[in-house]
Amino acid sequence: MSSNFSTSNNLRSWYPILAAVFCSLLLISNIGATKFIDFGPIKTDGGAFLFPLTYILGDVITEVYGFKAARRVIYTGFGLGILAGFTFWLIQISPAAEGWENQAAFESILGFVPQIVAASVIAFILGQLSNAWTLTWIKEKTVGKKYGNKLWTRLIGSTIIGEFVDTLAFTLIASLGRLNFQEFLNYLATGYLYKTLFEVILLPITYRVIAAARRHEGEFTRE
Repeated sequence: MSSNFSTSNNLRSWYPILAAVFCSLLLISNIGATKFIDFGPIKTDGGAFLFPLTYILGDVITEVYGFKAARRVIYTGFGLGILAGFTFWLIQISPAAEGWENQAAFESILGFVPQIVAASVIAFILGQLSNAWTLTWIKEKTVGKKYGNKLWTRLIGSTIIGEFVDTLAFTLIASLGRLNFQEFLNYLATGYLYKTLFEVILLPITYRVIAAARRHEGEFTRE
């Protein structure tokens, strides 16, 4: 699809659905990221289960609908992330009802932690914009060249850059004062490798989703 694809007044487009799923995965992952997890020597967080899927959907949206459409979704997710953090903070400081004894449990899971919230939203917007921009840049620079029509070069190339920027930003901010240097390196390396390999393994599925979206959008725009 053209990078000038219009998403307005088009109820049959898949774009709103993909955007909604993208933002939902982001919010769920941000809540999951409040728990640090150790799988033996591997240190990660609960966001590792779903967050890589936001990059896959980001690739699909950028490839099919263009950079401007992807940027719109990224900004929406960024705003929702801030809204979620602010809402949980309001709930946290609101007086508990008589007989409700779960304040400590609420704060331990959904409590507003400025450091984690800042790490999540900053890493998200930097990583996702880097991912979308890199995919678009590779696509524009390789047109007509040997690998210009190879989708995998764009998907893997954007993943390598986007996931690195995201993981580095989040790890730097979230680990400050919480992890020692060795734990920081472990968290950075394992998080980056895991999320990158996750997307590479799911490339066949990403291919199918992109093909289906292109076919769908092309069919109804011709009607």
